[in-house]
Amino acid sequence: MIGRPTADDAEALRLRLERDAEAAGYHLNPDAEFARGLAEGLLVNAGRYGYRSCPCRLATADADLDRDIVCPCDYRDADLLDWGSCYCGLYVSAGVRAGISNLSPVPERRPPAGRRASGATGRLDAEGRLPVWRCRVCGYLCARERPPAVCPICGAASDRFEVFG
Repeated sequence: MIGRPTADDAEALRLRLERDAEAAGYHLNPDAEFARGLAEGLLVNAGRYGYRSCPCRLATADADLDRDIVCPCDYRDADLLDWGSCYCGLYVSAGVRAGISNLSPVPERRPPAGRRASGATGRLDAEGRLPVWRCRVCGYLCARERPPAVCPICGAASDRFEVFG
């Protein structure tokens, strides 16, 4: 895509993100206009940097340094569990989607640039590593601060994960 994305481009991305989110057990913000605006920001950043960095954070134009904020960012699951939405509000919990819970401000959990390790949240175990989580249903493994809200393989909830090893 060359130039500014069109409304049709943004809507097409919003629909694709919604379809992919639902297939993986996540939910996009039900305010379609709001989500379309964020999708447009993702497209602008893709044109600007070559990757879809979060439109609510400052990207550096260095893909390795920004890997943690490429949508969906590394912080999405923890934000959904703690606050009911991700930092920018594109992804929301089932409660927010159903209108049972309200959106609230989400504090920034991304570490400052000087302390950021590519792909890491900055919260490591005693040996300096991220814990490895195993889905007890299907065996999926992931190294991260906390288990995912939903297993991307089988759809199991985060309480079905255990620390592996």
